[in-house]
Amino acid sequence: MAENRRARSGQTAKTAAPRPSSRRGPEDAARAACESLERLIRHAAEGVSAVRRKDDGWCVVVDVLEVPRIPDTTSLLASYEVQIDDRGELMEYSRVRRYRRGSADE
Repeated sequence: MAENRRARSGQTAKTAAPRPSSRRGPEDAARAACESLERLIRHAAEGVSAVRRKDDGWCVVVDVLEVPRIPDTTSLLASYEVQIDDRGELMEYSRVRRYRRGSADE
């Protein structure tokens, strides 16, 4: 019955528009961390192995190809911890591990 009244008065049911948020999700944080790190160190990101929410932003662990070799299993990769704020701006980064692609985790 209420629907009939709205239809007669020309009103339509409106869905709430999503509110813009200053907080970014983990996907956005990972993307921003990879892009920022690639620009700084000039090595290609291979992927993201961890994303953690922090009070002032995000901590993202980015795996990077540092020394490509043939065969590919002997290439050297490194893991970097990248701290970004809620807007996706880089705050700091550091290399935390360097390893051969073919090596197993210990």
